[in-house]
Amino acid sequence: MSVVIHHNPDCGTSRNVLNIIRKAGYEPTVIEYLETGWTRPQLLALFAAADLTPRKALRTTKSPAEELGLLDPSVPDEVLLEKMLEHPVLVNRPIVCTPKGVKLCRPSETVLDLLENWPGGPLCKEDGQIILNENGDRVD
Repeated sequence: MSVVIHHNPDCGTSRNVLNIIRKAGYEPTVIEYLETGWTRPQLLALFAAADLTPRKALRTTKSPAEELGLLDPSVPDEVLLEKMLEHPVLVNRPIVCTPKGVKLCRPSETVLDLLENWPGGPLCKEDGQIILNENGDRVD
């Protein structure tokens, strides 16, 4: 199964998701979008596949969203999209694509819905929060 992760290595959630994918036995294609940037067709396709709007995908913390005046709900999606192309960090992450679908994987365990195989348990996030118990069952 093909797995693609749009990843920011400085983000704990993104690192957790990448770890879950690898522990499940997949070696994903890792796209470090802060380095590569986004294209309009790429963002539009990802948002459509994940049932996201630019507003829903906007990273509002630890990004320049506030300084750019993007938090006002009256800012149109087209403006948000343009700013996301200029400032890739404005797109929330990680976004994961598999044959089972495309999702913004926040919280980290959301990625399990996209994987055919799950890692064995127990499995924890970087902060110690349990995702899968010793039997490999999801802990919500």
